[in-house]
Amino acid sequence: MFHVKHFGELLKNQRVVAIANQKGGVGKTTTVMNLGAALAACEQTVLALDLDPQSNCSSGLGWAGEGPTSYEVLEGLTPLRDAAVATRFPGLDLLPARRDLVGAEVELLADPERAQRLRQALAASPTDHQWVLIDCPPSLGLLTLNALVAADAVLIPIQCEYFALEGVSELMRTLDRVRDAWNPELAVDGAVLTLYDERVSLSHQVVEEVRRFFGEAAFATVIPRNVRLAEAPSFGRTILEYDIRSRGAQAYLALAEEMLRRRRAHEAVRVG
Repeated sequence: MFHVKHFGELLKNQRVVAIANQKGGVGKTTTVMNLGAALAACEQTVLALDLDPQSNCSSGLGWAGEGPTSYEVLEGLTPLRDAAVATRFPGLDLLPARRDLVGAEVELLADPERAQRLRQALAASPTDHQWVLIDCPPSLGLLTLNALVAADAVLIPIQCEYFALEGVSELMRTLDRVRDAWNPELAVDGAVLTLYDERVSLSHQVVEEVRRFFGEAAFATVIPRNVRLAEAPSFGRTILEYDIRSRGAQAYLALAEEMLRRRRAHEAVRVG
């Protein structure tokens, strides 16, 4: 039903991508849910990993609230593979979160390896997903740090509103510190513009500003401000389930295909 293009044979290694921006309301959760579904529609296997105590990604993907969560995984109580659950969308699984995840930041303070808990969990209990998309909280605290240490790359959603790049420089400095201390190969997969309104001149200005700042790392695909996209999570559905013909659904499908083309080109260069 959701098949788009045959990319499945192209990508053999798992790629862990942290969807991060310490600003709230920029579309991190929306991107994890709907990019995950769009990648699955392109015949990829995807794990949406909810690392935000608000747990909006979990509720938005229809999780019933039962079973172990990312809290138990970080605390070492449950193997990651055992905590992941299937969603209704074929090819898209979920490691859910509850609000008790906020306690992990305090409980892990005494652990000298506290920043590496998620990376250790992924290594100790590997899954066969081609993509792991981590929904980070709107902060640069220990939970986001765990995501960055575990990730191969970062995807930065940036809303087309005033002060769009506010905080991005701080995030980039944090990435440098993570590279120096734990994860020297951490890459920036790119920036994706969200909440774009073509009728508003500010949106066009922000697009130009972000593309100047990020250069080729800025994705060509922009995610529009879209009512259907905003409604879908309240029904526990991705936008591809809720209204695949909507502009929001088509934008996330385009973003997924753009990411796959980039990754295919990168792997071809690496092999060559």
